[in-house]
Amino acid sequence: MTSVLRYSRSLGLVPQGIQGIKWLVPVVFKYLRYALSYRDVEELMQERGLPVDYTTIFRWVQRYAPALDQRCRPRLKATNDSYRVDETYIKIKKRWYYLYRAVDSMGATLDFMLSATRDAEAAERFFRQVLQAFHTRTPRVITVDQNAAYPPAFELLQQEGTLPEICRLRKCKYLNNVVAQDHCVVKWRVNPGLGFGTFSTAQLRSSSSASLGRVHQCWRAASPPSCRP
Repeated sequence: MTSVLRYSRSLGLVPQGIQGIKWLVPVVFKYLRYALSYRDVEELMQERGLPVDYTTIFRWVQRYAPALDQRCRPRLKATNDSYRVDETYIKIKKRWYYLYRAVDSMGATLDFMLSATRDAEAAERFFRQVLQAFHTRTPRVITVDQNAAYPPAFELLQQEGTLPEICRLRKCKYLNNVVAQDHCVVKWRVNPGLGFGTFSTAQLRSSSSASLGRVHQCWRAASPPSCRP
């Protein structure tokens, strides 16, 4: 098995050739897609005959997860025009940060953003990011909670023409249950790793997990039952 791996000073053991890539992708995918820590993935891979350390898995995720994220995003299906926006808390090195998330009325992820603040500027930045995503449609309605930061950001984008005048901002807590359930999935994946050590690591896993999760759901919906794991 070590013939498909070579040593690199920066990445530890790295895959080489087609066989090496066949081992690397499942390692990174399992960490990003499921609620597993690096040591959990290490144990799973050792059971399959791949002698990699958890620190090597950490380096692989840092190096190759952005590439997987970029490959997955073009395969995301278009969403509808009803946005549900909310934010939750994530602890990074004993400090709370805010994870903004947006889904459509069917629960499909639009985008997300990790921010150190929870104000109108952060809300505006997140709205712009969602609108610039290639798989999103111009919103007809944006449903938010009672956070006072959303109306100023919404009004500014409408004045600029970024949002159409027919788009409306709706404050309705129970309609945001679909995005609140999405927060539970994020927390479920974070807990095995005992939180995040750096802001970049939290942003990397959140981004890649969301993209891989949506691609996995689309694949399961499109594939026949016999092809599903």
